[in-house]
Amino acid sequence: MDTRQPGEHTLTIRKPYFDLIADGAKTIEIRVGYPKIHRIAAGDLLRISCGDSTLTTRVTQVAAYESFPAMLDAEDTAAIGGPEATRDELAAAIRGIYPPEKEALGVFALHLALVQADA
Repeated sequence: MDTRQPGEHTLTIRKPYFDLIADGAKTIEIRVGYPKIHRIAAGDLLRISCGDSTLTTRVTQVAAYESFPAMLDAEDTAAIGGPEATRDELAAAIRGIYPPEKEALGVFALHLALVQADA
């Protein structure tokens, strides 16, 4: 029996991606395996901030991958970057954020459900 209580976490995100989450178009956030990401589990609340704005989401699933290409092969690109994003555009954007040494930490797809927009 799992007696784990849902946790609460906070991540900062870039404005275009924040807006996509707020609009409901982006339901998967991609991160590398920093220690704080390893602590996030399905059922946890995840507050996402950008400047003075915050969204509250619930993590519905955490999927782990060895690399960005493996993750992009398995996940819905529209859920990661919005309906207009192509796989190549997403790969370039992710590589622009995370260099290869960060990718080596592991790649995590955090599946999110919007709970509320705080402000």
